Amino acid sequence: MGFLDTLLGRSKPAKPDLDQIFGLSTAAVTLEAATGFTPTGLGSVCFRAAEGGAFARLQTDVQELLDADEGPKVQISTDGYGYTWLLAEQRPDQLPDLVTDLHAVNATLEAGGFGPHLLCSLVGFRGPDGRPLALVYLYKRGTFYPFAPLPGDKRDNALELQVRGAIGADLRFEQDLGRWFPVWGAPGL
Repeated sequence: MGFLDTLLGRSKPAKPDLDQIFGLSTAAVTLEAATGFTPTGLGSVCFRAAEGGAFARLQTDVQELLDADEGPKVQISTDGYGYTWLLAEQRPDQLPDLVTDLHAVNATLEAGGFGPHLLCSLVGFRGPDGRPLALVYLYKRGTFYPFAPLPGDKRDNALELQVRGAIGADLRFEQDLGRWFPVWGAPGL
């Protein structure tokens, strides 16, 4: 950061640290012990698709990379805001493999020069009562937050804060609660 940036009060945004995603495996163990939430085996990466052949080839390469194993095929969808979601699936007891898949997608897009197009990644969990929960990784912030949707596009804020308290030592959490944006209808949730 330069002198002028300091004088004008500007700061550089945090650089994404994709290796933080690997912390999800440890956090899942803590989360299950503290709250009873277990992995669903579903996770997704959200990004803004870019125009052009280079991005289309990269997206195809990512899909082929994840489809190479014997597991279920990767699903790609677009939401109402124009973001593309890539849904990966593993067995619920294979969370490290799912986390590796999500990391590979993010790293491939970043290495291809499309890092600025990445929005977030999430891993889905279910409570003992069937309630959904996601741990969301904000790419541009390098931080996590929990998202606990309720019917009718509402959130269980108390559960989200409980989850942060339970696994806050395992993951780098987003401190600004205003950045805990809802991901209604996200694949994998």
